[in-house]
Amino acid sequence: MAQKNRPAAEVVKAARSADKITTQKLIDGLLTDFVELHGDRGSGDDPAIIGGVGLLGARPVTIIATQKGETVEDKIATHYGDPEPEGYRKALRLMRQANKFGRPIVTLINTAGAYPGADAEAHGQGEAIAALLEASYDLKVPFIAVIFGEGGSGGALALACADEVWMFENAIYSVLSPEGFASILWKDSQKADEAADLMKLTPNDLLDMKIVDQIISEPTNQDRLVKTLKKKLMLKLADLSELEPDDLIEKRVARFRQF
Repeated sequence: MAQKNRPAAEVVKAARSADKITTQKLIDGLLTDFVELHGDRGSGDDPAIIGGVGLLGARPVTIIATQKGETVEDKIATHYGDPEPEGYRKALRLMRQANKFGRPIVTLINTAGAYPGADAEAHGQGEAIAALLEASYDLKVPFIAVIFGEGGSGGALALACADEVWMFENAIYSVLSPEGFASILWKDSQKADEAADLMKLTPNDLLDMKIVDQIISEPTNQDRLVKTLKKKLMLKLADLSELEPDDLIEKRVARFRQF
């Protein structure tokens, strides 16, 4: 479990660290025979969302993840991990596909939020997120969301309406950034550290409030981290797969109604 009493600002810094494990390393370590699937079948393919099908142990799963990119070119193309509507529509397509074929879903989240550009808004950013949220509650397959870095606003929530939500110990989950919170409350983004304390965005804060279900320890050895996460996912998906589809939906809806 994450070390208690860490300053929130320290956790924010760690969640945004350049040393954070990459999305691709997580996918490569968790899955075998991964096949990436592209496009929203409507208007395009957003590289900020990577998704596809692979084997988690012997179990076929659909994985959907945000990615910030590793090169400068990748980071520009993905808006540093902030998806556009096409990305959320791709995620929706893959969730519906998983539901049709009975595959569990795992999402891996590290995003400051949905891309706020004018083009994204013109292409239906709000509608794309809303459609994904609505569809999440009707999925008849197990669904686990893992926040491994930043979990910002509706951009993260769109991928996190799951049966269980997990967080890495060096991760955050909040309605907006500490800088944005400070700018609104005090008209001073320099008070971001103070804002982070008030926002209760750390894994321990969120576990205490039952917003997340589990904290994943984050050792410096990334191979060990992925091995631990893989084992936990395999065990939990096996448990969830024992439930009837209607029970999954009922429990998932009840989980979020309490908030």
